[in-house]
Amino acid sequence: MSDSEFELEDHDNGGANPLPKALCLSGGGYRAMLFHVGSILRMREMGILQNLDLISSVSGGSITSAMLALAWDAIGDSEAFSNQFVDPIRRLASTTIDRGSVLRGALPGPSVSGSIEKAYRRHLFGEKTLQALPDAPRFVINATNLQSGALWRFSKPYARDYRVGRIAEPDIPLAKAVAASSAFPPILSPFFLDLDPSSFDAGSGDDLQREPYTSRPILSDGGVYDNLGIEAAWKRSDTIFVSDAGGKMQAQEKIKVFWPTQLFRVYMVTDNQVRGLRKRWYLERKADGSLKGAYWGIRTGIASYPVESRMACRPEGIDELARTPTRLKALSDTYQERLINWGYASCDASIRSFYDDSVTMGTYPFPDSPV
Repeated sequence: MSDSEFELEDHDNGGANPLPKALCLSGGGYRAMLFHVGSILRMREMGILQNLDLISSVSGGSITSAMLALAWDAIGDSEAFSNQFVDPIRRLASTTIDRGSVLRGALPGPSVSGSIEKAYRRHLFGEKTLQALPDAPRFVINATNLQSGALWRFSKPYARDYRVGRIAEPDIPLAKAVAASSAFPPILSPFFLDLDPSSFDAGSGDDLQREPYTSRPILSDGGVYDNLGIEAAWKRSDTIFVSDAGGKMQAQEKIKVFWPTQLFRVYMVTDNQVRGLRKRWYLERKADGSLKGAYWGIRTGIASYPVESRMACRPEGIDELARTPTRLKALSDTYQERLINWGYASCDASIRSFYDDSVTMGTYPFPDSPV
C-alpha cells in the first residue's frame, strides 16, 4: 500500500520537532484503559517507558495516559507508582459512569459528555489542567473536531487544530481534555469546549480561525479520526510502540433497518476499516525497516508472537477479554486484573519478539488472575 492510497496527515511541523521514541494508546473504554495499564507496567520494568519522548492517546487510552502523566514523577518507585497510577484507575474501573451520565444528559442541564467530565474530575483529575502534565515526555491527548473534520490535540505546550489555530500553554482542565477524547459516539458525543477566541495565536489557523470555531469547538472521540493515536507520532518518531485495545467486531447475521441502530453499525464498520488501514501502514513500515518498535493487540493470540518463551494465556480467555464492551461500566476486581495481565503479557511477547530479544520474560502483575 503506497502513501497515496492511505496517507496519514500531519499539519504540526512535526519534522522540525522530533520526538524519537513514542507510545500510542488506542481507545476502547475501560477495556482499553486497563489493557494499557498492563502494557505500561511491563514497559516500565523493561526500562523503555522511562525513555519515551512522546505518548499519544485516544479515548479510553487517554484516561490511562493522563493518569500516567500525573504519576510520572513516581516512576522510579514501584510502590508510589502503583499508588498514584494503577490504584486510581482501578477505582474508576469499579464505578459505572456512562449509564448515569446518559440518564442525566437526557434531562435539561449538562450534556452527557459534560457529566462524564464531572465524573473524571471527581474520580481522577480534580482541578488539574494541561499545565500539570510533565514537560517530558510529551503527552498528546487527541480528540476529533466535528466542525473542521481534523484532529484536535491537547498537550502542555499547546492545544491545536491545524485549521482552527493554536492556543499556547493552555489552562484547559485535564478532565475536559480526556472527556473530549473519550466522547464515544453516538451516546457520549459530542463534547462542547468553550474557549476564548482571543486565546488563539494570531494567524495560527489554516482557514477556520474565526467564531464559532474558536469559541466553541464541537469535539468527539479521538478514535473517530485516529483510532490508534498514531498520527501525532508518525512524522516525529522513528520508534513507535502501539498498544491496541480495539474490541473484536462481531459478524452480525441480521442488520436492523431502524436508522439509529444501523448508523451505529456503520460507525463500527468504519472504525474497523480505519483501524485496519493504520495498522497495515504501521506494519508495512516496520517490515521495510523504516520504523522500529512493536505492535500488540488485545485480539492477537499469544502464540502469534515468534519469541521462544511466552506467558501462559488461554485462547478462550483472550477472546473473552477482546469482547469486553466499549463502555465505562464497572468491572469486577478479577476481571480488571485479567485485562491488566493480558496487556502486560502481550506487550512482553511483542517487544521481545520484534524489538529486544535480550529481555527476560516477565511474570503476571496479578498471578491469581490468569488470562
